This record gives sequence, C-alpha cells and structure tokens, in this order.
Amino acid sequence: MNLASVVVEGAAAPAVVDPHRGVAILDVLLSDAPAGLLGLFEADRVDEVCRAARRAGDEAFVPAGSVTFTAPYHRPRKVWGIGLNYVEHADDLAAPVPDEPVIFLKGEHTIIGPGEPIPVPRQSRRTTAEAELGLVIGRECRDVSEAQALSYVAGVVPVLDQTAEDILERNPRFLTRAKNFPGFFSFGPQIVLAGQVGDGDGLGGLSGLEVMTVLNGTVHRRNTVANMRFSPAYLVSFSSQVMPLYPGDVLSTGTPGAVRVRAGDVVECRIPTVGELRNPVVDQR
Repeated sequence: MNLASVVVEGAAAPAVVDPHRGVAILDVLLSDAPAGLLGLFEADRVDEVCRAARRAGDEAFVPAGSVTFTAPYHRPRKVWGIGLNYVEHADDLAAPVPDEPVIFLKGEHTIIGPGEPIPVPRQSRRTTAEAELGLVIGRECRDVSEAQALSYVAGVVPVLDQTAEDILERNPRFLTRAKNFPGFFSFGPQIVLAGQVGDGDGLGGLSGLEVMTVLNGTVHRRNTVANMRFSPAYLVSFSSQVMPLYPGDVLSTGTPGAVRVRAGDVVECRIPTVGELRNPVVDQR
C-alpha cells in the first residue's frame, strides 16, 4: 500500500493506493479518518489504515488513472534538504565534497504537488531543478543512532527541489533565500511505505535505488543512492542530533545533478519502483 492525496470536489483528500486495485479514499475505509494525510502520520494510524484497505472490498477502490494526485500534504513541521550529497554533483558546482552534511530548511509556502507549475522567480536568471529521494518521518525521533534511524522513516517519495543558483553563487550565505521561492519544493505523487520500497525488502534496500533528473523527457543526470556521500540512515541520525524530527517531516537527501529550467520546460524526478514526479515550468507572474 502507498499513501497519497487526491483531488475530490476541488479539495485534497487522503487516500490509500493499492497497485492492483486502485485508489481508496480514507473516509471510505475509516469512519473517523483524519482530515488529511499529515494527520494520519501524526496520529500513528498508518498501519491501521493499511489493514482497513486490505480488508475492504474492491468496490472501495477506483482506478488510479481516474484521479488527480496532488501534494501529499502542505504543512509538515519541517522540510529540510541536504546539499552536495553526491560527489559528482559537488564537482558540477566546483564545490568541495563536505565533511559533514549541508543542511537547509524550506518553508511550507514552497510546497507544490504533481503537475503544478514551478515559477521561475523574477530575481533569478538561472533557476535549477533537482530530482531527489525524499524520506518521510513516521514517528518522533531525537538523538537516534545510525543503526536505529531507518526505523523512524515511514516511507519514501520523489522530490523536485529548486534553487535560484545564481543567487546562491553570489554568496553561500544566501542559501535560504535561493531555496525558498514559492513552488521550490514539489513532492508526490505517492509516499511508498517502507515495506513496499524496491522489491519489498524494506528500507534496507535504499542503496540500490536510482534517482534521475529529467528535462523535457531526456535524462539529464542519474545516480544511485549507494553513491551518496552520506547515507539516508546517517542523514536521519545526524539531523536528529541537531533537531527533533516529527511525523510527516520530509528530508530531501540530495540530487545526482541539477538542471537549468526555463518557462515551457517540463522537469521530472524518476525513481524506478518509487515513482515519477512531473512539473511544468512557468515564469513568475
């Protein structure tokens, strides 16, 4: 089972996605379902919902192709990203490979979902998009070890993280500004739960996932999680020693390569067995 939000009568509704039977709205599965997907994580009811979906009859589901997916949710406590986490991407930017994770935060105003436009801000002459693997925190953690870290991750999700790269190049201290224009964080369409990642081997198999940045249908850069400077488990552990991590928080683990985007482009994050996230690019109005 995967988790998602779909558009129902003009509003986002939390849903379960069964790859064989389709999409079931939470309200159909539970009489007291949370109002949104984030509430499901905060109430620690993911397992309950998955059990309800397995028990439900086929009539509870509609074909996945008949619904419109949107961002899983818009107001997590934190979205935080990791910079320069693939050695090859650091080379692209003529930047040294960091000895410790480079962490930055993004505001909720940056969040969009599949198919929504990424606006190129007026202040930037070179905006880039970066495909990344996102980790969704499933339960609160603080000061966890690397060995424990992945047990706190509920699932994974495709991410497109945008940067006003020319602003960042002027001064590395401009990172927060360069990362926080509206539409600069897209995620979805589905959160793939831990037991469904890859071949169903759980999050221990993350290292084999391939992340691709795709522009207008052409793969611009690809790499595997195994080639990260800092593994997903290390990133969760390290971050939890800086700040508490809460259910629904999203950690974006770094990109194999950024690509410059302009109005009229379509940019994608492709992660086989996890999903494809696609957004058009427009000029800021």
